Amino acid sequence: MAPPFSATLTRIRHLHANNVRTLRTSPLAEISGSLGDLGTLLPLMIALAVNNSISLSTTLVFSGLWNILTGVFFGIPLPVQPMKAIAAVAIARKFSIEETVSAGFTTAGVVFLFSITGLLRWFTRVIPTPVVKGIQVGAGLSLVISAGTSLLKPLGWTTPNAGDNLLWAIFAFVALLTTQKLPRVPYALLIFILGLVISVFITGSHHLPSFHIWHPSPFIPSWFAFTRGALNAGIGQIPLTALNSVIAVSYLSSDLLPQIPAPGVTSIGLSVALMNLIGGWFGAMPVCHGSGGLAAQYRFGARSGASIILLGIFKMLLGLLFGETLVSLLRGYPKALLGVMVLAAGLELAKVGESLNYGARDLWEVAENSQGRKKQRKVGENERMERWTVMFMTVGGLLAFKNDGVGFLAGMLCHLTYRSEDLWASFARFWRRRRRGRMTDGERQSLLGRR
Repeated sequence: MAPPFSATLTRIRHLHANNVRTLRTSPLAEISGSLGDLGTLLPLMIALAVNNSISLSTTLVFSGLWNILTGVFFGIPLPVQPMKAIAAVAIARKFSIEETVSAGFTTAGVVFLFSITGLLRWFTRVIPTPVVKGIQVGAGLSLVISAGTSLLKPLGWTTPNAGDNLLWAIFAFVALLTTQKLPRVPYALLIFILGLVISVFITGSHHLPSFHIWHPSPFIPSWFAFTRGALNAGIGQIPLTALNSVIAVSYLSSDLLPQIPAPGVTSIGLSVALMNLIGGWFGAMPVCHGSGGLAAQYRFGARSGASIILLGIFKMLLGLLFGETLVSLLRGYPKALLGVMVLAAGLELAKVGESLNYGARDLWEVAENSQGRKKQRKVGENERMERWTVMFMTVGGLLAFKNDGVGFLAGMLCHLTYRSEDLWASFARFWRRRRRGRMTDGERQSLLGRR
C-alpha cells in the first residue's frame, strides 16, 4: 500500500489532470461557473467592509488563496464563502474587526476539534440521509427567500435608479430561462460583466478603484472582543458550519460530480478550520465551504477545481493591487442582477431533494453474488412517506426559525419518532442480554428448565 503522502500526491496529480482537461474543454463554462456564488459573496462582503468589520483587501487575498488551494486539493468547484450567521450578527451589531474574527476563531476551533477527534465522521454515520437532504433543501429555499426579500423586494420599476430596478431583474430572469437549454452560454460571466458596467455608470468614474498595494496588519483580539464575538456570533455559527458547510457539502459533491472522488468530512472540516485560524489574525472575513455555493457554481457551468482556481487568482490580484479602493465600486453593484443569481443558486440546491427516494447514498447496498457491486434498494410506500416527512420536517424547522440547528433537531426528532419501536426493541434485547449476564447459576438453570 502506498504511503499516505505518496497517495496524496497521486490523488492531487489526478485532480490536476482533470482540472486542466476540463478547462481546455470548456473554458467559458469554468469561468462562468466560478462567478456563480457572487450573489452570496458580494452582498455580505461589501456590507462587512463598509461596516469596518473586516479588512476587504485581506479578505480578497486570503479567500483567493483558499480558492486556489481548494481547487488543487479537492478538484471540485467548492466555494469559499462568508459564514452567514456570523456575517448577519456582525452587520447588525456593527462588530469591530477583532470581534468578527473572534467569532470565526470560535467556530473554527470547534470544527477543528470535531475533525481531529473523528466526531464529524461519526455525525455522518448517525445522521440520516433525509435530515441531510432537508438541510440542503432548506438552505436552497432560504437563498430563494433571501433573494426575494433582501435583494429584489426593495426594488421598484424604476427605483432606486436607472441601472438597478425590477426591469433589470426581469431581464436577468428571462435571460436565465433562455439559457436553461443553452448550457454553453456563460450566463454568470455575462451578468457579472454587465453588473460591473452598470456599477461604473451608477457610481461614476471618480469612484473607480485606484492602485493600492496590500499592506497586511495583524489583529489580536482583546478578551472583551473575543467573548463578545464568540458568544454573540461564533457559537450560533457552529451547527450551520458542521451541517451545511461540511456534511451536506460532502453529500452534495458526490451527487453532482460522481466522477470525482468526494472529499471526506474530516478534510473539509480541517479546511474550514485552518482557513479561519490563519486568515483571521490579519482581519480576513470568517469563511467556510457551503452546499449553496457548490450548487451555484455547478449551476452556472463549473465542473472542476479549475473554476475556483481562476476565481482565486482574480481575487488575489484585486486584493494585492486595489484592496479597499474597491468598496465604492462594489457597493453600487446592481441588486437586481445579484438577486436573480441567488434565486437560481437556491433552486439548484433545493433540487437535490428530488433524489431522496431514488439515488440517495443510503439506498445503495451490496448485491448478493455481485463481487462487491452495489444496487439500488427499492423503497416501499410507507418508508417513502416517512423519508419525505423527515426531510420536510427538517426544512420546516430551518425555514420557520431561520436556523439550521433547529431544523436539524426537528428532523432528528421526527426520525426518532418513526424509529421508536425499533429503538425500544433494541433496548429490550440489550436489557435481556445484560440481565442474563447477571443471573446466578440457579436462576439460569431455572430459566432453561422453564424453556
